[in-house]
Amino acid sequence: MNDDYELIDSGGGRKFERFGRFTLVRPCSQALWRPENPAAWTRASATFDREEGNRWHGRSALPPEWTIETAGIRFKLSGTDFGHLGIFPEQRAQWNWIRAHASGAQVLNLFAYSGGSTLAAAQGGAEVCHLDASKGMVQWARENAALNGLQDRPIRWIVDDVHKFLRREFRRERRYDAVILDPPTFGRGASGETYKIERDLQETLVLVKGVLSERPRFVLFSSHTPGLSCQVAENILAQAFAPARVESGEMLLEGAGRPCPSGIYCRAVFGNGGEAAV
Repeated sequence: MNDDYELIDSGGGRKFERFGRFTLVRPCSQALWRPENPAAWTRASATFDREEGNRWHGRSALPPEWTIETAGIRFKLSGTDFGHLGIFPEQRAQWNWIRAHASGAQVLNLFAYSGGSTLAAAQGGAEVCHLDASKGMVQWARENAALNGLQDRPIRWIVDDVHKFLRREFRRERRYDAVILDPPTFGRGASGETYKIERDLQETLVLVKGVLSERPRFVLFSSHTPGLSCQVAENILAQAFAPARVESGEMLLEGAGRPCPSGIYCRAVFGNGGEAAV
């Protein structure tokens, strides 16, 4: 399988990554160790820092857009003003897991960003509803679907506030076998609604439970919120989705350098381990 992503090195609060033929240095708050090969970092195509506001250095060396493939999915990348590129490669293990467990399922992907989980589910044979509050990100995800030859698969593309959408789906009696969510620490909805994970996550999970089918497969939660540990996530999901089996771990950036923690995931897996019902 082709893989255009690599963590080259990390340390000193930064990460040095390769995305296809371009190498980038960006902040990474958990990289508290020393870099293994700091001299190599000077050869990066571009760097981004937040020392005096959000700022790129050498951004002109990057094209407006380029494409990579990782975990069996092709992505359009572009350097945004916030230092993001349109991909979170620490999710690669989750995309592989989703692809292996989504066959025949009705999958709902919330806070869906550029669509990695949506595309993995579609590749695995699921029908997917992709939801994000940003019209631009939903369009980006649709372009990624086309890059992967998935534009004609059964994917619904929705721009909406997550809570409003979930309440409507409950009233419509539309149900899902699996729900994926990666809520922001803080975000704004399509009409200016605010989302704060410490305030709103419990309500989100109550609403998610309300749209699960009679024979659910899994709920897959991930987070980049500082201080939200695996144990915290397990406690929350175990309470929300009992008697599902709950499992969690760190999401890692991996490659030649030391594995670099970049958030956590937690899965509530129902009944037959997330596989299709027999």
